[in-house]
Amino acid sequence: MMPITLSRLTLALACTGALAGCVSMAPRYVQPDAPVPASLATRGSAAATAEVATLDWRQVFLDPRLQQVIATALDNNRDLRVAVLNIDKARAQYRIQRADLFPSISVSASENAARTGAATLISGQAAVNRAYTAEVGISSWELDLFGRIRSLKNEALETYLATAQTQRSTRMSLVAQVATDWLAVAANTQLLALAQQTLASQRESLRLTEYQHDQGIVSGLDLAQLQTSVESARADVATYTTQLAQSRNALTLVVGAPVGEALLPDAAAFESGVALAPLPSRLESSVLLQRPDVLYAEHTLKAANADIGAARAAFFPTLSLTAAAGRSSSALSDLFDSGNRTWSFVPSISVPIFRAGALKAELDVARIQKNVTVAEYEQAIQTAFSEVADALAERDQLDERLAAQRALVDATQRSYTLADARYRNGVDSYLDALDSQRSLYTAQQTLISLRLTEASNRVTLYKVLGGGADATAGDATPGAMR
Repeated sequence: MMPITLSRLTLALACTGALAGCVSMAPRYVQPDAPVPASLATRGSAAATAEVATLDWRQVFLDPRLQQVIATALDNNRDLRVAVLNIDKARAQYRIQRADLFPSISVSASENAARTGAATLISGQAAVNRAYTAEVGISSWELDLFGRIRSLKNEALETYLATAQTQRSTRMSLVAQVATDWLAVAANTQLLALAQQTLASQRESLRLTEYQHDQGIVSGLDLAQLQTSVESARADVATYTTQLAQSRNALTLVVGAPVGEALLPDAAAFESGVALAPLPSRLESSVLLQRPDVLYAEHTLKAANADIGAARAAFFPTLSLTAAAGRSSSALSDLFDSGNRTWSFVPSISVPIFRAGALKAELDVARIQKNVTVAEYEQAIQTAFSEVADALAERDQLDERLAAQRALVDATQRSYTLADARYRNGVDSYLDALDSQRSLYTAQQTLISLRLTEASNRVTLYKVLGGGADATAGDATPGAMR
């Protein structure tokens, strides 16, 4: 037989490798239909064509202090760090799986030395035998004739892409959470200031009423009612002081770094902090398909589709190759002489014959898992649609609620002013003035809470439409579009 040279062996391996991956057993991927209406009706203008999700986050969050707090969170939040590291891990796992498509080539060199004792040799003299070898070889390279390894590679790729969407979803949620917590600090600051103002006013009234009671001008009932109101205001001050501290702690936690006093909101934060992005009169549901959580579900579905291909390929024979070419000699100086060439070629084939139904069960598991991921993908779309619909439904009535609440505050303010004047002029008892003051206090508290709800709705609407998924601390100046 004619010796096989290294070049011929390489050519044979290359031709064999060219056959690998020519067949894929994975079913053709078809994107499921979205189980939601085609569009959502809004109260926007037909001329407003800006897509909320594509707006740079600095176009939505306008307050410079809020922008700086969000940028700090994007640099320091631990959940976001974990999400980024998970992407790096998934990318490395994909590269490991992809490497199985190619042969693993290694170079080895060895020396074998053995001494034989004199008593065992005819010559009666001890001898040392040496052997030197040098090889370049391929170890157990599986030819991917039926696409098993390629399907596993595709599954690892889709898992990596799904992990990337998880990171985008974390980024989107982080931006919205920071803005929401920052606005909560603004609301609690205003509520505390209102409670302190009310307490100071009632303490002054209590001082005057105590004097009048001592003079026999007012009854003990009026004094007791006012003392009750003062203690209630004191309790509110303590409550809102606690809420403000807790909201600041929550903001610090989500940012991942201390937030200085200069970056905290003031009374005008609700009006100037968050812009309401323009909406078209009909919002197409297809925009929801670009939300990170929906894309994550789709990549997971594609990964499950690839798993079916790997499970199908397991029914077919597995062909592996082990080959090596090199040199062998008893003397190092003769190792590369022409007569010392060596080679080996060891193909092996494994054919599944009896696995007690394990292969069929594995294929069933892969198919069932795909059906599960189809349902999860459809559920992700339905959840996205529901979140957007809920935010729009709340948006529809917020302006009306705010207008009504402002009118209520104005009315109760006039009522309190008149009642207080009548009391000071001796027309009515202080009980009427006290009731009017309590009504005004409650209306003012409700207005602050409602303003927080309205501003938070703007944040929520931006988030549920997929905005902020690609936000970075070093984004371009306001006005840039992604």
